[in-house]
Order: sequence, then structure tokens, then C-alpha cells
Amino acid sequence: MAPFEGVDYFNTELFLSEEETLIRTTVRKFVSDEVLPIMERQYRDATFPRHLVKRMGALGLLGPTLPARYGCAELNAVAYGLIMQELERGDSSIRSFASVQSGLVMFPIYSFGSEEQKDRWLPLLAKGEAVGCFGLTEPDFGSNPSGMLTRAEKRGNTFILNGAKMWITNGSIADVAVVWAKMDGEIRGFLVEKGTPGFSAPEMTGKHSLRASVTSELVFQDCKIPEANILPKSGGLRAPLSCLDQARYGIAWGAIGAAMACYDTALSYAKSRIQFDKPIAAFQLTQEKLVAMLTEITKGQLLNLQLGRLKDLGKYRFAQVSLAKRNNVQIALDAARTARTILGANGILDEYPVMRHMANLESVYTYEGTHDIHTLIIGSDITGLDAFS
Repeated sequence: MAPFEGVDYFNTELFLSEEETLIRTTVRKFVSDEVLPIMERQYRDATFPRHLVKRMGALGLLGPTLPARYGCAELNAVAYGLIMQELERGDSSIRSFASVQSGLVMFPIYSFGSEEQKDRWLPLLAKGEAVGCFGLTEPDFGSNPSGMLTRAEKRGNTFILNGAKMWITNGSIADVAVVWAKMDGEIRGFLVEKGTPGFSAPEMTGKHSLRASVTSELVFQDCKIPEANILPKSGGLRAPLSCLDQARYGIAWGAIGAAMACYDTALSYAKSRIQFDKPIAAFQLTQEKLVAMLTEITKGQLLNLQLGRLKDLGKYRFAQVSLAKRNNVQIALDAARTARTILGANGILDEYPVMRHMANLESVYTYEGTHDIHTLIIGSDITGLDAFS
């Protein structure tokens, strides 16, 4: 297989620092050498390649924007985005793992945890020696997390946790879960460790999408949490929503990686597939499809780069993250569907990654805020009027 050269029609690489380019190249090689050769089998067998976790830790891909004192790479937001882009070129499950570990587990521990919690968990999570998950969504509360039913009650030096969470990436393999529950009417964060009595994490099966990702329920039945395991700086819905901003930012970049994979596959196929005595790339309709894909990928790359620079300056807004997530996942899904039409019947075979990306992106389209919810977030931001109810 020829090395992946990337898709960069507007030369965005000229605006990357030397460090950012090196990181992107390193992760691109990792994905080509170690992820893609096994991905179709993992997807077919519905198994997560657990052996890659420590490799990602060794490469500095977990919690990469956090301080070096915790064993993290201390990179900027653009470098983090490029990591997510390349990982999702491999598969959404790989990016989802890294995204959850980094943005939904390490970020809240760093932002809302005690020094003891940070010193204990962050180095282990950064190395991939521990796995984390994030419990916010519930069976009946997804887009409206403020309605959650999971409750915590303080009894002496412990908290008693009761409730359930749903659609939790990494849940069944996690050593620690960052769980959000209502206590005295306020949403608080708790660290629930694997093996805690009353805590179980059954894996969800039967998925047609994200098959190589571990997706679980989290169930709490009179689960006793020590006082030391509450995130002391958490409080209110703003805390978990700030974590979702981190994840959505990574998704915006990751979706472009999936789109790049589909476009590159379709372009190569169109150049080699002969019909009516010439490559199908020579036909106007095929060229129109390729140009449309390339145009949207290029727009998404420019959007991501600007968002990343704003994030590094501390000047980005959550509605801008919603716009990037909403746009880029939509155009990636469109690219996958268009690529499938170029490949024709071959597009459904796992010899090519297109159908796998298409199925995965159907989930990415609705998780971490559905397409419609992000529409309303942006609509509220530009009009000053909420349309959520």
C-alpha cells in the first residue's frame, strides 16, 4: 500500500508549526502501520484493539494538551486536533477511545479534581496503563442531561450512588468512570473505580456502527463512593458540558480524517477502474463528485485550523465548536456516501474502508450532541432566543 499523502488542496500545512507537522506525520504513520492493517478484522469481529492503548500512550496521544508534570505531552489545540484527524482516518473507534480518555476523563480530573486525584490518575491514564470512561447520558436523558435521574446521597464519609448511564464508550474496560449525578439538586462529578461494590458495566452488543468500540451501560445500585472520590471543583451542568466541548472539538477534526480516507479511496479507485474503455475518473459525473468531496473537506480543514488557533488563544466559544462539529460530521457522512457511489458494488466490501466509515459516522452524527441540537445551539447564539422547548 502506498503511503497516505493526505488531502490538502489549500496548503494548510504551510500554516502548521514544525512541531505540529511532526506530530501529524508521526500519528499518520502509526495509523498506516498499526491501525489500518487490523481495522477491518476488528470491525468485523466487533472487538476493540486493546493492545493499541499503551502504544497511544507511548506516543503521547492521550491527554496530550495537559501539563508535562502529569506525564502528558503539553501540546497545543491544533496539534491535538491533528492527532484526532489522523486517528479517525484509521477508524472512529480509535479516535473515540482517545477522545474520551483525553477530553472526557483526563480533562475533568485535571479541571475539577483534587491534587491527589490528579497525581494518582493522570499519569496512569496518559501512559495508557489505566482506561477511563465518562458517564453523563442516561437511558431517558441524552440531549437533556439536566433531567438526569442518577442520584448521590451523602452518608457520613461516603456517597451512595444510584442510577444508570447509557451509551458509554470504554465503559466495560474502564478502570475509572467519571460519573455525573445529582446531589441535593446540584450536578456533581464522582470518580467510580472498577470493582466498587454496587457498580457494574455490561457491554452493549448488536451494533451496526462503531463495532470496534466498546460501548456499555453503567449501573449503580447503592454504590458506595468514598468522600475522596468526589471531584471537589465540579458543580452544576456547566462542568460536564465543558468536557463535551473538548470532545466535540476533537470530533470536528476527526470527521475530516474519515472524509479524507473516503475521498482518497474514491480518487484512487476512479483512476484505476475502467469502464467504456477509460477510467471512470474521466467521466464528468465522477469528477463532479470528487470535486464536491474535496471542496467540503478543504472548507472543513480551514474551519478546524481557525477554530484551533482561536482555542489556543483562549478566544473560541462553545457555539463555534458546535458549528465545526455539526458541519464536519455532515460533510464527512456525505463524503462517505458519495465515495460509495463511485466504488459501486465494490463500495460495500471490507476491502475498502468506505462502508465502515459510513456506518461509524452515522453514530458520530448523533453523539456528543445530535446534529439538530447543535443547530439549536448555534441558532440560540446568533438570535439570542432559545428554541430547545
